Amino acid sequence: SFSSHMNDSPGNEFKVALSEEKLDLNALRELCFSGIPFEGGIRALCWKVLLNYLPLDQTMWDSFLKKQREGYSQFLKEMIIQPGIAKANLGLSREDVTMEDHPLNPNPESKWNNYFRDNEVLLQIDKDVRRLYPDMAFFQWPTDYPCQLILDPQNDYETLRCRVEQTTLKAQTVDRNRSGVTNVSSPGKSLNLYPSNEYEVLPNGCEAHWEVVERILFIYAKLNPGIAYVQGMNEVVGPLYYTFATDPNDKWREHAEADTFFCFTNLMSENRDMFIKSLDDSQCGITYKMESVYSMLKEKDMELYIKLQEQNIKPQYFTFRWLTLLLSQEFLLPDVIRIWDTLFSDQDRFNFLILVCCAMLVLIRDQLLAGDFTINMRLLQDYPISDVHTILAKAKELQDGS
Repeated sequence: SFSSHMNDSPGNEFKVALSEEKLDLNALRELCFSGIPFEGGIRALCWKVLLNYLPLDQTMWDSFLKKQREGYSQFLKEMIIQPGIAKANLGLSREDVTMEDHPLNPNPESKWNNYFRDNEVLLQIDKDVRRLYPDMAFFQWPTDYPCQLILDPQNDYETLRCRVEQTTLKAQTVDRNRSGVTNVSSPGKSLNLYPSNEYEVLPNGCEAHWEVVERILFIYAKLNPGIAYVQGMNEVVGPLYYTFATDPNDKWREHAEADTFFCFTNLMSENRDMFIKSLDDSQCGITYKMESVYSMLKEKDMELYIKLQEQNIKPQYFTFRWLTLLLSQEFLLPDVIRIWDTLFSDQDRFNFLILVCCAMLVLIRDQLLAGDFTINMRLLQDYPISDVHTILAKAKELQDGS
């Protein structure tokens, strides 16, 4: 296109593409594949289009966004505020315990029963989101747009923060960890830099970004009871929220929470099968995906494939985390975001992810061919190459069949 001949920033082609009243998805995908500029909020906008959140017809955006964001406020009212008020009221007036619904009611339909079950999920989410990117300060900072609905000083009901503080039910959280994920974060990343009690809890009226992420995940869990919350989802929502909450355009940034929620939901609708244990061995489940990494490797580099087979290095030892968390644990956040530009723009996102995993193996083939089981496991658990451009270029090369 003519704009590429102008010696201006790459943002120019994007501006041209995004100025159409009706976006051309294929053209946009092609641009995004090679990386999206952050300036001007272009990346945040493109992600919302690529994740099928924003309609292609821009004239519909205003009404669409208004509807989505109101819908999200409704979720907050029903799932966080109502139960909180119910509990606060219960504390204020000691009603007769013979009433039908009380905290000890064994009936599974009891609102209390749900409340305590939700608390278990909430504690697991809380533990995970406090650890988001411990090497970056962002998630500890207060957001400029705390949720007014929830922080209204008129409210004397219980917020999620209070719920976590008060839940003395020592989380008998079902051990939801799957084999191979017991160590969800890679060794060097976050050797528990912050035991959760060392966090400074912000003063009332402020909310840290991790608390916003907690709320997004809690609402997702409530609306998707079939999957609820599985450890690692925090790592998928983190980069999305970060991208939207740092949007230079404050008109968008203000609604980062609701927009993240819907984009995360869309992304999970394509990715959730990897989190559902009962589907592990089906065509859409994680086992099949992990094995496709090896079958592709076999096709592209037989020698390396045989070596890994001989050493009995099974794909689930490392690709489980690579695939379910979309590589968010293998690289620093800016690099994860760059990989996601490409993943989101590929029509068959998860097939491209398999190519990226394969490229990661091929790029360290010499080390793997020389190493023994222990050395190789260490390489794969803590991947040595940090330059994601090399990896993406290699994946593209594999895709083009060389």
